Amino acid sequence: MQTERYTQVWQDCLDRLRLNITEEEFVKWFKPIWPIGFDGSNLRLRVPNESFVASIEKRYLHYLRPIISELYGADTQLHYAVPRKATQQPTETSNSAVPQFAKPTDTANIHNPFVIPGLRRIMFDPQLNPNYTFDNHIEGECNRLARSAGMSIAVSPGNNAFNPLYIYGDSGLGKTHIVQAIGHEVRQRHPELQVLYVSMNKFQAQFQTAYKNGEITDFIHFYQMVDVLIIDDIQELTGKTGTQNAFFNIFNHLQLAGKQLILTSDKPPVELKDIEQRLLTRFKWGLSAFLNVPDYETKLKIIRAKAQRLGANIPEEVVAYLADNISANVREIEGALSSLIANASFLGRKVTISLAKDILKVYVKLTQREITIDHIVRTVCEYYDIDEDTFNSSKRTRDVAQARQVAMYLAKQHTKSPLTVIGSSIGGRNHATVLHSCKAVADMMDTDKSFKAQIEEIEKLVLGK
Repeated sequence: MQTERYTQVWQDCLDRLRLNITEEEFVKWFKPIWPIGFDGSNLRLRVPNESFVASIEKRYLHYLRPIISELYGADTQLHYAVPRKATQQPTETSNSAVPQFAKPTDTANIHNPFVIPGLRRIMFDPQLNPNYTFDNHIEGECNRLARSAGMSIAVSPGNNAFNPLYIYGDSGLGKTHIVQAIGHEVRQRHPELQVLYVSMNKFQAQFQTAYKNGEITDFIHFYQMVDVLIIDDIQELTGKTGTQNAFFNIFNHLQLAGKQLILTSDKPPVELKDIEQRLLTRFKWGLSAFLNVPDYETKLKIIRAKAQRLGANIPEEVVAYLADNISANVREIEGALSSLIANASFLGRKVTISLAKDILKVYVKLTQREITIDHIVRTVCEYYDIDEDTFNSSKRTRDVAQARQVAMYLAKQHTKSPLTVIGSSIGGRNHATVLHSCKAVADMMDTDKSFKAQIEEIEKLVLGK
């Protein structure tokens, strides 16, 4: 009965705390905490690791203290039970400094960095950029699925439905930022885990060196020690048979051991070429999350956040102008803004739309609006005088089928959407149908001049020329 009482009081505490912080913060820092005792003056909480102690004391105590005082009493002291290892009892700590992450082992003078005699487990540099965290990542419709899955993975690496997590999208959309943010989040929540980020090009270079030195076995064993392995640009595996075999062994071992794999690519698994089928099958085991170009509202958030980090005061009309006219990706948005702020500072001018026009016309290609699949479908339907409901129906008359093929062809030419996204947006087709449609339209353009003229006319309407 006593246990039920302080458990319920702690739940009341959480309900009040939830009103003062974001849902993401609550899930991240307070959902994993559990009360284990209250003797009238000392409230004891079980926390997953020491990072929770530091975060609560630094960020949330000013919210928590008044609530605890009201519910438990003004003299209540807060204590934390921190498990050292799974085989040991929790060790209790009070409001004190928290040790930093274990210092990476110095491997500078070791001949073979993949195996160190006499050490069962080493700590190594995770190769994470300190600037790529969830704290400075801007969430939007374009990246919400990947970000949410990443946060879920950080709570329970390897023990989730997203293994591997496969994030794909065009260059500059923030794939690297998200996967490195997951790495940072895992290290903060689970400092005992080994996290490693590596690009596939670097992985390939390491494999080649290991092959020349006869150290392939050591190379594979090193990667099998990792708890959370993040591989960037997995499409670079294309055509590299030896590297694919090594990666297959590493992938299988980590999967079977309940370790977490996170991959990025510029294409979905189904569109990767010259990669063994057994690997492609495994890439599809978990979750594939697509990163799209930022929508207008997300671009506004990115511009404002970047300006704040740079300490610049950007008028809202300039923010809106940038969001309207930069249509490419996150990297281009941030680069253009940095250029604008630097020019304003060095030239002693105010940040205005006039200055933005002068700078951006030589820095990025300005466009009116992003060309979308929906825009292409509307244009094609208007040109052929076909109702959009009919266009999207299961009807297969010659005129409707040809209109769909034309829309797929133009979507492939003028958007950055993967074939799978184009197909699902136009009649719920698959990527093979899109490829067939694009080939059929291209072949007809080669043999039928009047049809080619039609496509060129529709293309001008799509581009607004």
